[in-house]
Amino acid sequence: MNLLQPGTVEAWMANPYALVILALLSFSESAFFLIPPEVMVIPMGIIAPHKALWYGLFISVTSILGAIFGYYLGDKGGKPILRRLFKEEHTQAVEKLFQKYDTKAIFIAAFTPIPFKVFTLSAGVFSIDFKRFLIAAIIGRTSRYMIMMGLIFFFGENIRYFIENQLDVVIGVGTVVLIALIAFYKLAIPFIEEKWLKRSIKDMLLGWMK
Repeated sequence: MNLLQPGTVEAWMANPYALVILALLSFSESAFFLIPPEVMVIPMGIIAPHKALWYGLFISVTSILGAIFGYYLGDKGGKPILRRLFKEEHTQAVEKLFQKYDTKAIFIAAFTPIPFKVFTLSAGVFSIDFKRFLIAAIIGRTSRYMIMMGLIFFFGENIRYFIENQLDVVIGVGTVVLIALIAFYKLAIPFIEEKWLKRSIKDMLLGWMK
């Protein structure tokens, strides 16, 4: 059954328990569900821009709680739960990311449009340190949703097309640039210090001794 058939989101928004539905979307999307809270929170923010920042904080908190639940499911269910929910090649790819980037992979998934639930469940399965997992999830989810809803707060309806069609591209490119800068810092800077700065200091000392 397609939950997002025409009129579904509008019906959710008109429901007296709209905030409960929004909470369930953001909570479950972090653990096992397919529909992201953006489909509901963006139009809610457009209708009431003065509430946009509050909505952003609200779904940040419920999404983080969902991430904790996803971690718990992964920790208790182990690899069988990943095999049941996701393709083997996807879980292997996530495991390699954890091996290479550790909790940085959680931040990337929390901040970008990458399916977050794959990483929350996998973090529990692969026994990623919970405190570092939680910090990465908090920073990533809060940054994503507060940037999104902050744009609505300041620009209203005028920013809708950008958020729905281009924001994730900008975030994705920005994340790649950030990773590249971190890699440069960790790899290139030590190389420069080792190969160039030490040699320069050595050359200066030899010059003074002559």
